[in-house]
Amino acid sequence: MATIDGATLIARCLKAQGVEFMFGVVGFPVIPIAGAAQKEGIRYIGCRNEQAASYAAGAVGYLTGRPGACIVVCGPGVVHGLAGMANAWSNGWPMILIGGAPDAFQDGMGSFQEAPHIETVRPYAKLARRPESLARVPYYVEQAVRTSIYGRPGAVYLDMPNDLIVGETDEDAAPVLPRCPEPPRSEAGSDAIQAALSVLEGAERPLVIIGKGAAYARAEDEVRQFIDATKLPFLPTPMGKGVVSDEHPLSIAPGRSHALQHADAILLLGARLNWILHFGKAPRFAPDVKIIQVDVEAEEIGTNRTPEVALVGDARAVVAQLNRALEAKPWSYPAETAWRAGLGEAVESNRKQVQAMEQDRSEPMGYYRVLAEIRDRAPRDAVLVNEGSNTMDIGRSVLRNYEARERLDAGTFGTMGLGLGFALAASVVHPDRKVIAVEGDSAFGFSGMEVETACRYQLPITFVVINNNGIGFGVDEIDPEKVPVFAYTPRAHYEQIIEAFGGRGWFVTKPGELGSALEEAFADRRPNLVNVMIDPRAGRKPQKFSWLTR
Repeated sequence: MATIDGATLIARCLKAQGVEFMFGVVGFPVIPIAGAAQKEGIRYIGCRNEQAASYAAGAVGYLTGRPGACIVVCGPGVVHGLAGMANAWSNGWPMILIGGAPDAFQDGMGSFQEAPHIETVRPYAKLARRPESLARVPYYVEQAVRTSIYGRPGAVYLDMPNDLIVGETDEDAAPVLPRCPEPPRSEAGSDAIQAALSVLEGAERPLVIIGKGAAYARAEDEVRQFIDATKLPFLPTPMGKGVVSDEHPLSIAPGRSHALQHADAILLLGARLNWILHFGKAPRFAPDVKIIQVDVEAEEIGTNRTPEVALVGDARAVVAQLNRALEAKPWSYPAETAWRAGLGEAVESNRKQVQAMEQDRSEPMGYYRVLAEIRDRAPRDAVLVNEGSNTMDIGRSVLRNYEARERLDAGTFGTMGLGLGFALAASVVHPDRKVIAVEGDSAFGFSGMEVETACRYQLPITFVVINNNGIGFGVDEIDPEKVPVFAYTPRAHYEQIIEAFGGRGWFVTKPGELGSALEEAFADRRPNLVNVMIDPRAGRKPQKFSWLTR
């Protein structure tokens, strides 16, 4: 009778459940799992830090709808991998963290890197399990994958002790289970669908907010059909960008403040009324605005604001229901209203302000000029990763997205340092597309050594570091005895890091140099980095309101 070792069984079960990508940093006792994963056809990417690996696994879950795996060693490895679990938990993305553990028969003896893994991960895990035997591995792997993608997606954890990894069993004693089906797409009640459309039809100032939940649900075709049929103005959240193209004439993103403050009815599609949307509270929102909330998780309904109508279900399925109801009884928002005129004025006013900053040829450069150059030269189907303080906030408004799931950023958790892991994930999921990671210099520094990973696997990522010498703001010179808490080394040559590993770099200080450097970088199939020096005091355009999130 044929036997199978634990590492091979784990890898084979992961592959059978649709796990195609694994990231990690190997060591005792997980090296055999990574090697077996490669043999079973799982793409393994060895990272330089477990945090970056765990961020990458979560991003794969968002991009593909099937969890990415992150494999880490005992104790400190699990602690580092917890960063990506927490990010996936906050964003609602599927991923699997697989932690190695000492031999089970040494539990409680103070063995090498022994730690309470299950207790550590539990706050961020939908499921945390340790198989009792090799025969139970197929059950737990299938359960982990299914749990990670059903309902609101999230992170799961599997604890694998060394004696299980290197142990052997008869293949017949641990049969690999069939791939779990895709999550069921639940629908909302028909009465609620009609009530939602009645609220929108009766509104004077309606608005649609498109969240990353709609992007994750692959609802872009249905949402575009709904927008085109109703002619409703829409506003995307940062990672909801591209579900409907930023170039769509009904996008009022530049008029965001005016739209949120004055809308009297809002269809909330896969977005949460958390800090990103100011909790749905006044004065950011009208006190009497009617909310139609679409969410896959019933427990999310009513968070921070009681909705007028609750549509509990999968975003793609629910919007399809709305579209069918509209086909039976067509309705669209009028072309000429005071609301449309007001939105148009707000959009145009903001565009004029921003356009002037984008065209500014001052030296040193500001954010808007650099981001506009990236936008105008990036391939239309590029996947954009964007993180940093001003780099991300301004990038959200300047950089464009045309398709769903083409923007990855700090997300709901506001996590900095995830950009390079996200870029690795996007590049292996989309090997035929350019991935552009637009990083603040602070954000880049969290995981900067992952440029070596990109070079090792020849992933054609372009990293653009917008370098202001600090966190938020920087300085031109530093007194080593009095270094400001926010400052980094002025004029740091980050491009030399990637050159050390065989990539290509550019150091750009003048507006006239930037365009050609970006064009060369975007056309190059090697990993590369464009380091752009900007004014250390550059910032955002003046804001009309000083909205605060405490």
